[in-house]
Amino acid sequence: MADVLVAVMPFAGHVTPALRAVEALVAAGHSVRVYTGAAYASAVDAAGALPVVWRAAPDFDEHDLPATFPQVGRRGPRGVLANLEHVFIRTGVGQVEDLVEEFGRRPWDVLVSDSLCFGGGHAAERLRTPWATLSVVPLVIPSRDLPPPGLPIAPARGRLGRIRDAALRGAFTVLTRPLARAYRETRQAVGLDPGARTVVDAGFSPFLVLALGVADLEPPRSDLPPQVHFVGAFPPKPGGPLPPWWDEALTSGRPLVHVTQGTLNIDPADLLRPALTALGSREVTVAATTGLPGRDALPFPVPANAHVAGRLPYAALLPRLDAMVTNGGWGGVLAALAHGVPLVVAGGDLDKPAIAALVARSGAGIDLRTGHPSSDAVGRAVDQVLAEPRYRHAAGRLAGAFAAHDPGAEVVALLERLLRTRQAVRRERDAWGRD
Repeated sequence: MADVLVAVMPFAGHVTPALRAVEALVAAGHSVRVYTGAAYASAVDAAGALPVVWRAAPDFDEHDLPATFPQVGRRGPRGVLANLEHVFIRTGVGQVEDLVEEFGRRPWDVLVSDSLCFGGGHAAERLRTPWATLSVVPLVIPSRDLPPPGLPIAPARGRLGRIRDAALRGAFTVLTRPLARAYRETRQAVGLDPGARTVVDAGFSPFLVLALGVADLEPPRSDLPPQVHFVGAFPPKPGGPLPPWWDEALTSGRPLVHVTQGTLNIDPADLLRPALTALGSREVTVAATTGLPGRDALPFPVPANAHVAGRLPYAALLPRLDAMVTNGGWGGVLAALAHGVPLVVAGGDLDKPAIAALVARSGAGIDLRTGHPSSDAVGRAVDQVLAEPRYRHAAGRLAGAFAAHDPGAEVVALLERLLRTRQAVRRERDAWGRD
């Protein structure tokens, strides 16, 4: 039995998959602690692990970030940079203080860090313990074959395209200098060599990267680090309360469309309002979620063919869906594609525009290219994915790739291999099946 410390940022989209990995480790007989925000302590306990809450690190409400980080709150590229700097990078100082104190109280054998919980990697490096990354967002590892990570741009083709991508990578380095500076300052503050690692590889362990997703959804690259292992997606947990309208909605005989804005940036005016306006006049049934448990109503009229809940049990919902309209949260996108559900994606900020582009390039959905689409744009896109079989065929192909994985078993096996060797866990074959 190993002692495992899992460090995860206190966001629902990060904690949910991390706790599925925790459950697999606990079921395999390992002792697990989870370092995250106090709001998730009860969920950690329910997963069979011991919660270790943020203390020196500034704990926060994910739905009101400016209350703790007054520098954030704006939208657009500047808002994204401020969010990354203050919420993810600079909180690393307090995270390291908490984790070093916890290690002194009871050492762990291996640390598993959410790819955006930078303090986890810093603490492991400082304490010289092996560590792995659980990538709960799309891979943002830079590549000589791709545009800069996180940009919703297709990989280049031909010589001129490669020149374009190289120029974009240079511009990306200039634009992200504030992040690079914050990262160096954080490393120096926690007693690490500020130049030994850079912000572009900050979130990825040199030992092992457990990447949620499948290689088929990623653009091929010749330089994917050998310690990166795609593990598929954890299936939704069965059970959960069903809303009173469930049976009526799911037996209507009309195509069933799910609309979700995820669990972060959940202003219903962004996507729910235009989507429900569009779909209210179509022969479909709509199951919409607000993103907050208990918030089962919207501040505007809901059409007769639409039903609203705070959350819905995906294990019961996804097998019945004909399409999903989403803001592009990685967890929801993976869950839909694992069930062969075609997507309409309105990616607004953070990693969501890049996720929307990945879905469109896979052929499994449509990228609306905005987080604030018009009702006409949503309606046309839903009509298209419902009418044209190519979208469901592409989603079905990806579902087959997901079905080839057993995420819990793979996470446990790869971490146990790291524990045995304390060396980088290399792939035997690359992510695209080549020797």
